Amino acid sequence: MEPIEIKVLDKGFVRLINFLGGDETVVLAARVSTGKGLKGEEHDKKLIHYLMKHRHETPFEHSVFQFHISCPLFVARQWFRHRIASYNERSGRYVEYEDEFYLPERLRLQSKSNKQASEFGEIPNEQELLRMIQETYDLVYERYKRLLAAGVARELARAILPLSLYTQFYWTINARSLMNFINLRADASAQWEIRQYAEAIAKIFKAKMPWTWEAFVQHVWKGENPAITF
Repeated sequence: MEPIEIKVLDKGFVRLINFLGGDETVVLAARVSTGKGLKGEEHDKKLIHYLMKHRHETPFEHSVFQFHISCPLFVARQWFRHRIASYNERSGRYVEYEDEFYLPERLRLQSKSNKQASEFGEIPNEQELLRMIQETYDLVYERYKRLLAAGVARELARAILPLSLYTQFYWTINARSLMNFINLRADASAQWEIRQYAEAIAKIFKAKMPWTWEAFVQHVWKGENPAITF
């Protein structure tokens, strides 16, 4: 299949590189216990809604997505909390990191009502602060290159690089676990950066499994985010 790619943030992406199954695979997996197969779109969609509504979720595990992800390290560390999936990440022990750091378009203020959240607001010296962040990246990366040039091992030199550094990984996940990821990371309570990735993944999920997506939004999704009800 041709990869599906969506750009995210300033330098990141979500790329679907492999897909196994689909809505009809869910139906076949559910009906195998009765020895029956597909019955036509109307009946098959109705079954998917029934499964979703009553949380009979194992049939959804038979559809599998494989993504290639590029995101900042701090996003990846939140991402890897979703353990019912397979991950393989780029290693700074084997390769030299590129000069790729996340620079937000806007800075956010600490939320007044949630200790772990942020909110957009007026920051008078915002452009000056953004320049300071970029200057810090330039300095740290220059020091990283100097350490490597001096013969310091990659696995040690990387220790000075910030969490805004972009990393890449392969992520293989079944549809059931993918819906859990979207439920948690596309919600308004999730950090804004990982939410952008969850929204991109939701678009791909909807394109590949439209019946399941419809049932998910109707019966499971309880979050706040207009992008999820598109």
